Amino acid sequence: MPPTASTVPPRLDESWLDGVTTVGVSSGASVPEILVRDLLDRLAGLGFGSVEEVTTATEDLMFSLPREIRADMKAKAAAS
Repeated sequence: MPPTASTVPPRLDESWLDGVTTVGVSSGASVPEILVRDLLDRLAGLGFGSVEEVTTATEDLMFSLPREIRADMKAKAAAS
C-alpha cells in the first residue's frame, strides 16, 4: 500500500513507483529539511531527478525545544 500524507515509511518501497512517471512530495514546517532532501536524492537515484519546487503556502512557524531541554542546555552552558 502506498504511503499517505500522514505516514512516513522508513524505506521507500520501489514497487510503489511501478508505472509512475511523476511523483509529488509534500512537507510542512515540522519536517526537517534533511529528510526531504534525502527522499529527493533517493527518488533521483530511481530516475525521478527533475524537481520542480512549488510553494502553496509560506510558513513561518518556529518549533521551540521543550522547556526541560532548554533548561538542561542553559545549565550545561553555565557550567562550562
